[in-house]
Formats: sequence, structure tokens, C-alpha cells
Amino acid sequence: MAGAAVGGAETYFVDMVTALARAGLDQRVVIRAEPRRAAQLRQAGLDPLELPFGGLLDFSTKRALRRHITSLRPAIVQTWMSRATEFCSRGGFVHVGWLGGYYKPATFRGCDHSVGVTTDIVRHLREGGLPQERTHYIPTFAVHRDAVPVSRASLQTPDGVPLLLALGRLHPKKGFDVLLKALAQVEGVWLWLAGEGELRGQLEALAASAGVADRVRFLGWRTDREALLATCDACVMPSRYEPFGTVMIEAWAATKPLVVTAAAGPRGLVRDGVDALLVPIDDVDALAGAIRRVTADRGLAGTLAQNGHGAYVERFTEQAVVRQYLRFYEGILQ
Repeated sequence: MAGAAVGGAETYFVDMVTALARAGLDQRVVIRAEPRRAAQLRQAGLDPLELPFGGLLDFSTKRALRRHITSLRPAIVQTWMSRATEFCSRGGFVHVGWLGGYYKPATFRGCDHSVGVTTDIVRHLREGGLPQERTHYIPTFAVHRDAVPVSRASLQTPDGVPLLLALGRLHPKKGFDVLLKALAQVEGVWLWLAGEGELRGQLEALAASAGVADRVRFLGWRTDREALLATCDACVMPSRYEPFGTVMIEAWAATKPLVVTAAAGPRGLVRDGVDALLVPIDDVDALAGAIRRVTADRGLAGTLAQNGHGAYVERFTEQAVVRQYLRFYEGILQ
């Protein structure tokens, strides 16, 4: 996996290989050098090989990866996302590509099989020319552990006020500018925004100009998602682009009411008014209305939270997804 230092797909990669290790799968993990990720993997008993995975002039990574694969002789090599796939040479193993987004299908044509985390991503691959029998849908899962709520006082947030939580990279795709504008229409509601990225300064300026800076806390990148979810009253995912949306599954796992926009991933999974409130992308008024409903109507909030948790238990637990992967691996080796 050759992803960025932080990000949803990168976080899920660590969760997935750790879960497969717990299930007894013999793995060797290769990552782009990143100290925090390497430490997480080592803590889970997986000692990663760290390689540069650099730009066009990085010839050393491909050679080192080929030598490593040749020495190990694995039955399956799984490459996560485009960059890792491009660095992997063919030969002597079953090559599985993993897609958490709408990457170019051409990148994965050399793979023996490709896994998409939504049925729509699988459709995208097939429309891009990959055969049906070599494209597979396996969703992501959310790791949830009971956690002690974060002290509101530690983040200068009053007890008793409705508290929203938004999680994600501070990037235009995540739609946090729309969320801040919607918050300005809903009095008395506070927001914790957990994430880091290039838009932080712009979003902080927008919060100030929209008159909500006193009700918004920018938390930076956090590793205590369960504790944050345990603290909030509702979770909001206002994305413009979201192929899947692990945050959605995490909110369901934590039994929290959820408001999401109709990006591709949520649109294919959410039952509007049953397990979440679904609003149009970039619609400030609709998002404000949904926030108002979910924070004012405790009965609705409770129904959404319970139904969402039911969906999580049925389809998106670690055990359910690991079972699918092990069956998939067994099948492609026959």
C-alpha cells in the first residue's frame, strides 16, 4: 500500500490487514515509508517492509518489490489503490487489485482480479473493460470498540448543547464548507470537525465569516474516533464525492444518528429516513434542515441510530467482511 500519510483508505488498510492477521492469514505487508503506520502494524504483529514508492524516477522500489515477492513466493499479492498496483510486476502469483474509489480501470487490467468496495465501483470497472468474472464486490468494515467519551470541557464545549461530529480530510471533496454554512442556519448546535488538510485555513476563515467560529472546534487528525463518536449527538458526512464512506459505517457502529449527502457510496447504502437522513449534494438549506430535524427530534434520532446499527451488524462488521475475503481468496486459488 503506497498511500498518503493520512486518509480513510489508508486507515482501512491497516484495519483490514490487522483483521486478516487475527483470522490467521499469513501475510507480509509492504508500505510506503510512514512511521506512524509502520508502528501501528508492528503493534499488531505485522513487521512491514517500507519502500519509497516515489515518482517516475523511482526505479529502486519496483526492483526491491520484485525481489521481495520472488523470495517469499506468495500465493496472492494484493495491491491497494493505483500507485501500489503500478509498482507491482506480474508473475508467479494471483494479483488482486483493491479499489476504494473510481480509479482508472486501465491501471488494473494487469490484475487477475479486482475488488471494489461498492457495487458501483465494480460497475465502473466493468464498464472500463474488465471482465465480470474478475471483478468483485467486498465492502469495508468499521472497527468499533466501546470508548470513554471525550470531555467536552477539554474542547471548550458546553454540556447539554447538541453536538455534531464530522470526520475526514479537509479537502474540497468532503464538503465541509457546506456544513459550516448550514450550521450558521441552525442556532445552538455545535460542531467538532476532526481532520487535517490543505483547506484548514480557509475553513477556519469561513467559520469566522459565517458567524459560527464560537461553535466550531477544529480538532486536527485524531486517532480516537470511538471516543469522539461516543461524545457526539449526531454524525454528519457532507461529501461532494464519496465512493464508499467509512465514516458512515463508523457512525452506524457507534449507534449514532447520521446525516449524509447523496454521494455515490451513501446513495447506494442509505435508506433515507430509516437509517440516515439523505440530502442533496451542495444543498446548504437541505443540510441545515436535516441537522435541525436530527438534533430536535429525539424519537427520529433514536430510530435512525438503531436502524443504522442494525445495518452495521448485518453487513459491515469485521467478522462479516473477513469471512467474505477468506472465501474470495480460497475461490481464486482453486
